[in-house]
Amino acid sequence: MSVPEDSLREAARTLAEGGLVVYPTETVYGLGADATNPDAIERVFEAKGRDRDKPVSMAVPDSDAARELVRAPPRTRRFLDEFLPGPVTVLCEKRERVPNALTGGRDHVGVRIPDHEVALALLEEFAPVTATSANRSGESNARRAAAVPESIREAATVLDGGETPGGESTVVNVESGDIVRRGLLADEVEAWLAEQ
Repeated sequence: MSVPEDSLREAARTLAEGGLVVYPTETVYGLGADATNPDAIERVFEAKGRDRDKPVSMAVPDSDAARELVRAPPRTRRFLDEFLPGPVTVLCEKRERVPNALTGGRDHVGVRIPDHEVALALLEEFAPVTATSANRSGESNARRAAAVPESIREAATVLDGGETPGGESTVVNVESGDIVRRGLLADEVEAWLAEQ
């Protein structure tokens, strides 16, 4: 299910102004803000009730955009080309443009390229965007826009892309070979890491 062009433009304007956007991904609905704007990132933490020391990932439209924000050695670049877009979050060393507010002061950031036409269309309009589930911390993920908590929907521009498949992305540090969180495609990721 796609969304109208004017809705995408409105969402991009919201992000540019430091606001929040709810958007669908190939797993669940995400909560987006300008991932380079510490004030916007703070709004994400407030909306979710999330501890500030827990990092938030970011979404980009393609691996070229990712490499402008993170350091991706050759093995990581091969992995990005193999698995993204898709339900995988890749931990990479961040560049200076990525604020500590996003990473909880850590030197790595999770990178997502969602395999969903609405998410990718939004990211073509504005990127990078925070990639965290559109829910209150500790509560269920939302597979429908209407299931996103009202407090978050009221504070955000909502892109309703219909029901999403659900599940979680697999989180992986390609350089260390560690799977930090097993989710969708975890077995395939594990096999790739063993072979490369």
